[in-house]
Amino acid sequence: MARTTAYEFDALVAAAAGVADGPGLHTVPPPVFAWLEAQALRLAEAGETPWLRLTQRHGRRAVQLTRFVGVVRAPDGYQIEVLPKVGKAMDGGGDAEARQLLIEMLRCLGGFRHIQTDSAQLLATRMPLLEVFIGEFLRAVAHLVQRGLRSDYTAQQDNLFALRGKLHMAAHLRHNLCRRDRFFVEFDEFSPNRPENRLLHAALKRVLAWTALQDHQQRARELCFVFADVPASEHPTTDFQRVRLDRGMAHYDGALAWARLILEDASPLTGAGGHHAPSLLFPMEAVFEAFVAKHLAQQLGPSFTLRTQACSLSLVRHREQHWFRLQPDLLVQTSKVNCLVLDTKWKLIDSRQAAAADKYGLDQGDFYQLHTYGQNYLDGQGDMVLIYPKTDLFKEALRVFEFPKSAGLRLWVLPFCLKHKRLLFPECSSLDTYFARQPSAAHAPHGVADPFQEEALT
Repeated sequence: MARTTAYEFDALVAAAAGVADGPGLHTVPPPVFAWLEAQALRLAEAGETPWLRLTQRHGRRAVQLTRFVGVVRAPDGYQIEVLPKVGKAMDGGGDAEARQLLIEMLRCLGGFRHIQTDSAQLLATRMPLLEVFIGEFLRAVAHLVQRGLRSDYTAQQDNLFALRGKLHMAAHLRHNLCRRDRFFVEFDEFSPNRPENRLLHAALKRVLAWTALQDHQQRARELCFVFADVPASEHPTTDFQRVRLDRGMAHYDGALAWARLILEDASPLTGAGGHHAPSLLFPMEAVFEAFVAKHLAQQLGPSFTLRTQACSLSLVRHREQHWFRLQPDLLVQTSKVNCLVLDTKWKLIDSRQAAAADKYGLDQGDFYQLHTYGQNYLDGQGDMVLIYPKTDLFKEALRVFEFPKSAGLRLWVLPFCLKHKRLLFPECSSLDTYFARQPSAAHAPHGVADPFQEEALT
């Protein structure tokens, strides 16, 4: 299957004579580019969150990817794989490592905790993301089949030759007034035809049409044969509303999570529109925040807890209403008392650009935002943290930032190591109060004695 691998904020242009791929620029077939242009126009007109936008490159029309990663499949089957931009900052890295990193990070999103990291990362070295997702779905369904499909009693109505269940008198008289050998009855039948199995069958049929790998095609056909007595769901949205994971059905959880993604394009953002091409895209800010939240909790001291997306306070009160909710990404508390405010930023900064004009690539708006959080959640006294991904250009914490008019507030800019899943601290800081500086044996990265002196992400 033809595909293009790109990174966040790369641009795509139509393939033509004299146009070649270059840094941040990729060519796609003209029909695919025309479809992408139409998608960009539709998103702009509808005012939806854009996963790509119109632009120009070298005097040619182009579309630029934005902060969303994952995979897009054009209606003709052409795949565009979008990887995290941090992959470009990996010394000696590449597409395979960026793909593996994304899979590891996706596991921290609620709907993707079922990804088996080892098998998925092994697949990621050899195949694009869409095939990795399909492989994980097929693995989950195979595990379910080994545990056995669950059946349930479903109400049926039929005109039978023998009395079964309850005679439906009105329908019986309407259908069988002149046929004494028939009985229009209503009865319960114990059958695997239940919403959960119908959804899985429909998802299997869809991935069979998507996959280009022979192994995946063969496995999907074998699993479809297992569901042969179950009709594929024709109305997935309705069937998902009817899903009921009864006792003894925990093994359905993972497969249904993948089925929801496949059938409803249920990623945090979908650019599918009215066609049937899957667009499994994820905003990297949300992925990075979930990844940091999961692993940062393991670094906290025993008396502290980590809250995500706290929104108990607002910026102003007007006419007995709270306006403009203040919602930091992460909040450290002890005994329900706020101690530390943290915000994650999926942006590459450069610690070498210390001049006033460059400001390391930091955004002034983020500082205003953290200052507001500190005034409200910390009462103007304490520490705040901006967390950025660690790269070769940002290996260690920046010097603390102080607010002249708020002497009690301090702002730290710290790197989070994606490889070893740890936030890195300066040698001496007031943050030691909240975090255990040495990882426990259970969470220590193999072969790293001091995670705060580890090498840059490679």
